[in-house]
Amino acid sequence: MSTLFVWREKLQNIYARYSTYILKALQFLTGLIVFGLINSNIGFMERASSVFCTVGLAVICTFFPMMIMVMAATVLILLHFYALSMPIAIVSLVIFLLMYIFYFRFTPKKAWIVLLSAIAFGLKIPFVIPVVFGLMGTPVWIVPAAFGIISYYMIDYVKDSAAALRSADADSMADSLMSFTRQMFTNSEMWLMVIAVVIGILVVNVIRTRAVDHAWKIASTAGAVVSVIVSAAGSIALGADVSYVSVVLSAILGIAVGLVLEFLFFSVDYSRTENIQFEDDEYYYYVKAIPKVGVSVPEKEVKHITGRRPGDRRAAQKKTDEETVNTNTEEILLTRSLSKELGLNEENNKGE
Repeated sequence: MSTLFVWREKLQNIYARYSTYILKALQFLTGLIVFGLINSNIGFMERASSVFCTVGLAVICTFFPMMIMVMAATVLILLHFYALSMPIAIVSLVIFLLMYIFYFRFTPKKAWIVLLSAIAFGLKIPFVIPVVFGLMGTPVWIVPAAFGIISYYMIDYVKDSAAALRSADADSMADSLMSFTRQMFTNSEMWLMVIAVVIGILVVNVIRTRAVDHAWKIASTAGAVVSVIVSAAGSIALGADVSYVSVVLSAILGIAVGLVLEFLFFSVDYSRTENIQFEDDEYYYYVKAIPKVGVSVPEKEVKHITGRRPGDRRAAQKKTDEETVNTNTEEILLTRSLSKELGLNEENNKGE
């Protein structure tokens, strides 16, 4: 374990030194995944779904706040929907505007949460989200997480219904529009997953903030298990089409990610826990102190072993002679000073 802690300290030092470049690299990678998933699933507009467009959007959004990436992803989705059906694009625009209103009201600076939620569902690992968000965030993170899930299911429905929506004529367009709107707001699987993720985040966050030993491990496991139970029970009760394999595997992966996050951000030694009690004029205080686990990174000492040149030897000898002269001078001055203070010179004169 000490080796792992040493590597953790090294990683923290590297991040502290190059945090700006690391964050920009992660932002670029997020853009590639987001725009790539959108174009690969609903690439109805050929120009917008090209590799050049995907990479170009990722590069441009790297140099702007994450909110710009969210807005760019929204515009890209609407362009693909417009290429398929203008009424679908209009309904989707209204849904996005409603989500933006709530987003700016509660979490205006957490745009990356929306993207990560959609990416997790796109990669079929949905229950990594409640563990990560519950450990690292607050309960208000459920708002952008829910918006990311809704965005994913909107894309998924249009992808599955693309053939029917494209072949619809003018007479059946209104029926398709009503069907799309009804499907979006009555999608039992979508709301079930939103509820499961929200409950999972709340469970993880509540347990993580308790003063119990191994709170992060318990929170990760409990949140993942609760999310699986809620999704499975809801699937049976509502008849929703939920992939149990994906749910279970994502829960296991979520627990593993929770252990990694604990190691990186909350490594403590529970064997050295101290319970402290003190008081002042108004309150009694009961404090539980748990020391952090940390190791110092060993520093390398480099020793230069080289042969001495004749000039170096003469310089070293000269330096040694100077030090000897200085030492003898200091000894003589010290002896005279002591003799003067102790009156030894006067006694010698009298004796003579």
